[in-house]
Amino acid sequence: MRRREFLATAAAATLTTSLATRRGTAHAHAGHADGEECRTYASPAEAIASPRETEMFVTALRVGIDQNGTGKQPDYLAVVDVDPKSKTYSQVVDRVVMPTVGDELHHFGWNACSSCHGAKEAMRRFLIVPGLKSGNIHVIDAQEPRKLKLIKTIKGADVAAKTNLSAPHTVHCLPNGQIMISMLGDAKGDTPGGFLLLDEKFNIAGRWEPKDSGLEFNYDFWYQPRHNVMVSSEWGAPNTFGPGFDVKDVEAGKYGHSLLFWDWDKRKLAEKIDLGPTGMIPLEVRFHHNPDSTHGFVGAALSSTMWHWHKDGDKWKVDKVIEVKGIEHEGWPFPVPGLITDLLVSMDDKFLYFSNWLHGDLRQYDISDPAKPTLTGQLWLGGVIGRSGKYREGKEGERPFIGGPQMLQLSLDGRRLYVTNSLYSSWDNQFYPDMKGGSSLLQIDCDPAGGMKLNEDFYVDFGKEPGGPARAHEMRFPGGDCTSDIWI
Repeated sequence: MRRREFLATAAAATLTTSLATRRGTAHAHAGHADGEECRTYASPAEAIASPRETEMFVTALRVGIDQNGTGKQPDYLAVVDVDPKSKTYSQVVDRVVMPTVGDELHHFGWNACSSCHGAKEAMRRFLIVPGLKSGNIHVIDAQEPRKLKLIKTIKGADVAAKTNLSAPHTVHCLPNGQIMISMLGDAKGDTPGGFLLLDEKFNIAGRWEPKDSGLEFNYDFWYQPRHNVMVSSEWGAPNTFGPGFDVKDVEAGKYGHSLLFWDWDKRKLAEKIDLGPTGMIPLEVRFHHNPDSTHGFVGAALSSTMWHWHKDGDKWKVDKVIEVKGIEHEGWPFPVPGLITDLLVSMDDKFLYFSNWLHGDLRQYDISDPAKPTLTGQLWLGGVIGRSGKYREGKEGERPFIGGPQMLQLSLDGRRLYVTNSLYSSWDNQFYPDMKGGSSLLQIDCDPAGGMKLNEDFYVDFGKEPGGPARAHEMRFPGGDCTSDIWI
């Protein structure tokens, strides 16, 4: 059964006939007030001009929380109302609970994005939601954003048995209708990991890369067929980072420090660039959204450095363009690193945002010249070094923002930046033990001329969730976002 037939069958089973018959184009508009769900865009400019987001999907995990048995409950995907005109603004309005305990929901993505634009069957409808610990991969029907439906779960054990892969992380749809997921480990939780492919029916289709690919560590990836390239980064083995962070593992060479450039057509590693001791643990990779551009960025978390890549003739070059200095702090045996754990590029490719999870600051840079980023905004939001002060008045009985800024998502128009504070359950417990009481979701107003300001009217406290506290991680919008849409 091809993608189109499968989507039609799923729609018939879960939606009314009237809604089902309205689907089928790249601009399918069914089941939502503003008609923008399921949409893909012809260009970044079209995405920027699209209507404002009114809902947000957020992974919420209970792994590692031991309060009143909360950790024995499954993780879930939350729907947050982000429409300031709504009576339920800044509230969780729906939840879809996973079928088993222990997933550690982390990153997630779509079955289709703007790389599929123009195909009649291209419909941004199904969320692919993996569990980093369990290896399970959940498929959620999001055609009606406030009535999410879990329609399928691929068991991690099946993925491991068929592909020798575990720990699913980044999800990207491909132009051919398949879905690719970066896998951080082998079936035993050791390196090197690889890239898993799912077919149009969300079945295991095998691995993307060949045997003996040269992969040592794996983490994030971004592809750009116009330049015949995929860029991937490195974390470590699940067996290494899973129990928590140990500096001895860094000294033992158990964490990555390279950026990988793949031949997209041949599915072959073309070049591996070692970032050296000032490029330890390169995590999130972000290409410009303009498909003609060869510019992109990767943040080295432990070294707290930002690296800019671009193509010079036939060669890819990578240069360090930002360095966040460590800060001496009582109780720490070494200067506290900023720990750049997430970054994104605005849809117009003008601004770079990144979070320093340990220092507690959120930064905005003008990247009109990608090789020379200019700091245009900085907010202090928590952190271990105590520089944030009282940045939010709060309401009676409201818990403070615990931890530091972590995952980021930016509205398509670049005006609203959303921030969560959970990194990974064992690392949360290690560095911010109070986060066992739940995490938070904030929203930052971004000036198109540069600058940021906290929106005091928006605050989602995941410590007050039904059934006990949860920790929020990655965020997505029904109409697409700055970290999942790729143009080819």
